Amino acid sequence: AGMAQIAEATNIKIDDFVAIKDFCKKNAIDLVVIGPEAPLVAGLSDFLQEEGISVFGPRKNSAMIEGSKTFAKEIMVKNSIPTAVSESFTDKEKAVEYVKGRAFPQVIKADGLAAGKGVIIVENLEGARQILEEIFVQNKFGSAGNRVVVEEFIEGQEVSLLAFTDGVSVTPMVEAQDYKPIYDDDKGPNTGGMGCYSPVPAVSSEIYHSIVNDVIEPTVFALASQGCIYQGVLYAGVILTEKGPKVLEFNARFGDPETQVILPRMKSDLLEILQATANRELGKVNLDFSDEVCLSVVIASGGYPQKYKTDYEIEGIKEAEQAGAVVFHAGTIERSGKIYTNGGRVLNVTVLAKDFKEARDIAYKACSSINFKDKYHRNDIGLRTLEQYSYSKSR
Repeated sequence: AGMAQIAEATNIKIDDFVAIKDFCKKNAIDLVVIGPEAPLVAGLSDFLQEEGISVFGPRKNSAMIEGSKTFAKEIMVKNSIPTAVSESFTDKEKAVEYVKGRAFPQVIKADGLAAGKGVIIVENLEGARQILEEIFVQNKFGSAGNRVVVEEFIEGQEVSLLAFTDGVSVTPMVEAQDYKPIYDDDKGPNTGGMGCYSPVPAVSSEIYHSIVNDVIEPTVFALASQGCIYQGVLYAGVILTEKGPKVLEFNARFGDPETQVILPRMKSDLLEILQATANRELGKVNLDFSDEVCLSVVIASGGYPQKYKTDYEIEGIKEAEQAGAVVFHAGTIERSGKIYTNGGRVLNVTVLAKDFKEARDIAYKACSSINFKDKYHRNDIGLRTLEQYSYSKSR
């Protein structure tokens, strides 16, 4: 319902490539920006480019950096890009045997796309057996779980760094930090993201450049060396360890909710950047960001990320915006002038401010204005920033 407030919305199925192509040609669309990961991995970018349509988003072979965790691991290991020790398996019993020989906790990941929910931390052998049973036998993640990656558990703060790249030039954005667990204090099962903020006080200039130089650039060039010319956004999810940043995951598109706190800080013309990336002219444009901070709180349906109900009327969005927030719609639908819940993560309440205290104060005041049945949000988004040092521009 949110996009319909600022643009003409067209209802085309994301997997109907021909209908998308026909719409683009009929309406003389100059640039297609592909948001979700599934159509990228399915080859929508390839299909449209072969029809002469300009696209921002990697081709299928490059999008496999997100589409297969095994593929991503092979790229990293081959090119000495820092990441956790891991092995991949297509057989449950072989995975169990591997787990037996490793220290706990361990991380089990569905190899394919699982909407941000395919990563499970297991504390003991019994828990590992249960998860592997659910994935391989009960088909918990469908075909995404035909292969799993079993990975060592590494500790530290998680950070996301996104970069524009046309396969030759790499232009990093500002860093962000999201909150994946559903409950305060990072408790409970993982979600697609319950909140986010940017910048990240824990990321010094040295750490920032280490992620760019040791992770993002080598990945782009490694892909290019095997014929995968990456054009779009490369998202690196890293963990800050005592031995330096290590990659947890790659995404082949803008992250959610990271994008909601990164793009509001961008001072440059986004369209110019997108077009330059699609045209392989990224090196000709500059990217500049504000020193302001940005914080976003996700309001979800009660029960998410497990079972939840939808179709509840949402009230108070206008009041939240009057409080100083930008309210991005996620799982909403509009009927007869009213907005209703239509998904697990419903709204992103986002604030750009001079410091984190002000951003938090405004964001949570805005959240209190929004109401629907079974509404839920975390209450600690950005709280750790108040316990760390103030951000000052250093790069």
